[in-house]
Amino acid sequence: MVAFPELRMRRLRELEPMRVLSRETRLSPSDFIYPIFVTHGRDLREPIEPMPGCYQLSVDHLLAEVTEAAELGIPGVLLFGIPQNKDPRAREAYDEQGIIQEAIRVIKQAVPDMLVITDVCLCEYTDHGHCGIVDGDRVDNDATLELLARTALSHTLAGADVVAPSAMMDGQVKAIRTTLDQNRFKDVPIIAYAAKYASAFYGPFRVAAESAPSFGDRGGYQMDPANRRMAMREIELDIEEGADVVMVKPALAYLDVIARARDSFNYPIAAYNVSGEFSMLKAASANGWLDEQRAAVEVLTAIKRAGADIILSYYAKDVARWLREDGSR
Repeated sequence: MVAFPELRMRRLRELEPMRVLSRETRLSPSDFIYPIFVTHGRDLREPIEPMPGCYQLSVDHLLAEVTEAAELGIPGVLLFGIPQNKDPRAREAYDEQGIIQEAIRVIKQAVPDMLVITDVCLCEYTDHGHCGIVDGDRVDNDATLELLARTALSHTLAGADVVAPSAMMDGQVKAIRTTLDQNRFKDVPIIAYAAKYASAFYGPFRVAAESAPSFGDRGGYQMDPANRRMAMREIELDIEEGADVVMVKPALAYLDVIARARDSFNYPIAAYNVSGEFSMLKAASANGWLDEQRAAVEVLTAIKRAGADIILSYYAKDVARWLREDGSR
């Protein structure tokens, strides 16, 4: 093997053009999906305190956000809804006049080429904040499946291009795939939150979506952060049930899981750069402790380097702008 001094690795790093040519992992706006929070009302753009630069948007403001994302080259948005009323059975989740259903119709009419992906879960819509129907102090997995399938179908009927079940109920992908197929939506893809961990990094999201559980936690259905082999089983099951894309969530603390999934499955791998990961960088940069742009690009590059084909991130628009300004990355 050739070694120093004949071999000098710095030759590939000394000059910026050489660094660009030898760069193994490159970010592009087309790698990203941009998550957005939608609420009822008019002329509402409510700042989300722990997520600087993110807002709860009424539908009239939503269009400007989606249009800007499209102009930046971001191919898809992921919608989360804040309902007018919450109840034990999450009725607005599958109401054809619900906030997400309204938002889908408006986006598809105004920005038809934007890929509209919808989160399929009940936590934002239940008065107890859990992701399914509660029986006593536990979530009833099988009773929840019907409502998740109804929600996915209602989103698709409203014009959603893709549905993304995130409740971590056993059998949720199969229930949704069966319902969509039976209603002539065989071509609608499913992005499955296949390995979704019970993470501390969801805190800011729960403020944004007003979805914190009123009792207990979600450890009974979301994954134990200590487990990686189990994640592979979850991903394999979702693929067998009909998932077209599988997701690891969160991303930054689970790069090993992303890499293992990339090596194990010949399917598109998505990774969610979640609210807590976003807010940490925002807080550190606001205090002058980090260069926000460099740190965010480094984190997102690491997620892609680990094997993610698709990155869901609240930084999507910022990164698209930065990439436009710096064509070398």
